[in-house]
Amino acid sequence: MENSGSMPPALEEKSQFVKNSVLYKEFLAEREEILKHKWIESEKAGKDIGFEKALLDWIVKHRSNWRAKRMKEARAER
Repeated sequence: MENSGSMPPALEEKSQFVKNSVLYKEFLAEREEILKHKWIESEKAGKDIGFEKALLDWIVKHRSNWRAKRMKEARAER
């Protein structure tokens, strides 16, 4: 059996499982918010503030409200 992908079938299946997991989707959503925050704060500063600074700033200022909103939206969808 020939595999056209770069990963063995078993590894590819596990990779797809991870990509479909709720935890991974939450990670991607959070990362997207951090990148938006990085862009906004970099624009305000007139220079790139870097991912680490944006991450720490976003965690301190926005993460808890963002998570609460996500949880509320998730409950409303059920």
